Amino acid sequence: MEKPPNLYAPWVRGVLKHGGRAHVALYRATGGRIGGKWRVGAGWSKPVPVLLLDHVGRSSGTTYTTPLLHLRDGDDVVVVASSGGMDRTPQWYRNLQAHPDTRLQIGREVIDVHTRTATPEERERLWPRLVDVYADFDSYQSWTDRVIPVVICERR
Repeated sequence: MEKPPNLYAPWVRGVLKHGGRAHVALYRATGGRIGGKWRVGAGWSKPVPVLLLDHVGRSSGTTYTTPLLHLRDGDDVVVVASSGGMDRTPQWYRNLQAHPDTRLQIGREVIDVHTRTATPEERERLWPRLVDVYADFDSYQSWTDRVIPVVICERR
């Protein structure tokens, strides 16, 4: 599949930034009743659960919150550092590498977690399940040369 022509357009970054902030505010205000399901792209016909991930800026020390699609894997929660198929990993992923202990919110539940990148074997096991949850992950992987990281969030 061919990469969308506007993927790197300046306005895309602004939409993602401001849209993400609005998403977080609505999610927090409603305990996930609004914003708790992703209904865009492949999520239109098969809504995908959304969580809020807190992460600390590796340079700034500022706490940020990012809405992400997720999958439960036993007691763990799994997220994907796809960045919509862009060639660079998302900021939140690089922040987690510096500060892996954080928290996430699913609905009204707040969970303290330790995050880590899945091993190649874990990624191979989880990727088909992630694509089943959100088929667009496969498209994102085809748009970039990097191996999109899968992140495992383990309860602390």
